[in-house]
Amino acid sequence: MEMDLELKVKIMVVDDEVDLEPLIRQTFRSQIKSNKYDFVFAFNGLDALSKLVEYPDIGVILSDINMPEMDGLTLLTKLKELKNPSLKTVVVSAYGDMDNIRTAMNRGAFDFLTKPINFEDLEITINKTLDEIILQRKSLIEHDNLISIQRDLNVAREIQQGILPQVFPPFPGRKEFDIFATMVAAKEVGGDFYDFFMIDNERIGIVIGDVSGKGIPAAIFMAVSRTLIRATGIKGMPPGECLSYVNNLLCNESVSCMFVTVFYAILNTKTGELEYANGGHNPPYILNNKGEFRLLDSLGDIILGVYNDVTFKTEKTQLTHQEGILLFTDGVTEAFNLKGEEYTDNRLMELLSTFDSFNAQKVVNSVVEDVKLFSHGAPQSDDITLLYFKYLG
Repeated sequence: MEMDLELKVKIMVVDDEVDLEPLIRQTFRSQIKSNKYDFVFAFNGLDALSKLVEYPDIGVILSDINMPEMDGLTLLTKLKELKNPSLKTVVVSAYGDMDNIRTAMNRGAFDFLTKPINFEDLEITINKTLDEIILQRKSLIEHDNLISIQRDLNVAREIQQGILPQVFPPFPGRKEFDIFATMVAAKEVGGDFYDFFMIDNERIGIVIGDVSGKGIPAAIFMAVSRTLIRATGIKGMPPGECLSYVNNLLCNESVSCMFVTVFYAILNTKTGELEYANGGHNPPYILNNKGEFRLLDSLGDIILGVYNDVTFKTEKTQLTHQEGILLFTDGVTEAFNLKGEEYTDNRLMELLSTFDSFNAQKVVNSVVEDVKLFSHGAPQSDDITLLYFKYLG
């Protein structure tokens, strides 16, 4: 049996027979020499409790039942109070002492041996008990590691949420538009993102993206993609040129075949003119105050982060007074319910047709609530992200 040195376990023998220690050491001399076994000896229950304090790495206790000052059954009661699941006790008693052995097992003994001791049986029992302790201690270490990972994921979630704009309205002094966005991650951290930023006093950039994959890798790639688009877009170049430039940067840095779909638009808050480019993302909807909507034309451009030197087209459309643009990720339309049915674009369009003079926050929250209602408790399979920009003129 191999033992990790970090999981070294001492074996304590508790017995008032003075000649047992030299007998044990002689019988297992080769195991002691090779550091397979490490014995500690105590003469009664009180002495055993003292030794546990002195040697905290004791894991196996071989205890006689009949001893002076504190017997083995009382010792078992005291050991149970320690609530240490990786401390295993094997009791030793006469073959005919089954009542005490049964009591010992009921008080938490892991196993028992009968006198006279068969040393081959003793070795098998020791090895079995050590294996159980080592397995349990490794499980505890893994549990602690999982808790640490969960703690790190929670911090990562807070960092990721901090990257995305969270304060609404974001520009209280601006009366030309209303904007609201949210991301509901499927896991602790997600691969979706949204963003918006003033390019100058008249133009605002709005963006939504969906990174391939889930978890930490997607979250890191999401942060990189969002940062590159913002840093490039704030220079004011047309959306198509911005995506082309960011695509080349991502291709040079992309690992593990990760990619991102992006919709990026620039709206002139004076005129309502909307310039946009689409890198393989869901086309957004243009809504008005009468429950009418239209799907913005898909430009057929591909995802970012895969092919170098791709040219992304810039198109234009016009938003009129009280019209808005709804950006969303496929976590909305591809949400599942408990029957395995998808939410679908048709259900989203049915919902949009019911909107009447909604502000940005109500539009976004209404979609999120409808998806939750449809899912009806089914596990969320993908991030759900929406951004609604309403042009007030």
